[in-house]
Amino acid sequence: METRKRILLFTGNGKGKTSAALGMVLRASGHGLRTLIIQFVKADASTGEMRAVRSIPNVEIVQTGLGYLPRPTNTDFAAHREAAERGLSRAAEALASGQYQLVVLDEVCYAVSRELLREEQVVEAVNGAAPGCCVVLTGRDSPEGLIALADTVTEMRCVKHALRAGRSAQKGVEI
Repeated sequence: METRKRILLFTGNGKGKTSAALGMVLRASGHGLRTLIIQFVKADASTGEMRAVRSIPNVEIVQTGLGYLPRPTNTDFAAHREAAERGLSRAAEALASGQYQLVVLDEVCYAVSRELLREEQVVEAVNGAAPGCCVVLTGRDSPEGLIALADTVTEMRCVKHALRAGRSAQKGVEI
């Protein structure tokens, strides 16, 4: 078994970043590995992923976001930044604790690109991960520093998407 930490990053403008991370969660659970998912930005407890993950053994999921992200000039933006910083603090503690073999930081790349978090903060948290921990970072517009930090980077590219054609989000697909 690998004893060094492993860092994977799923980014890009295409669908599937969180889905790929959740696939890893499912695989890890099948091996009895303890997993923590921290969702930055997201705040909807009624999504299919939230409902399903709660029933998977050895998996915890926490939403630290406040939902739809306003422009930085909006007075509510500061509250979103504080929520993201609390989420990253929790993530740093979990990563360093050695209690989890897989930690997913969902939408953390987006949180950095939208200036909720500083790239250096995320790099420091990930670098503090215990030996043997696998860290998965997701989100569009990943900064170069997080790409350089990762061992494996996958970019999801949107070729065609039903939402762009006017279709509504569908249970089990987008929500």
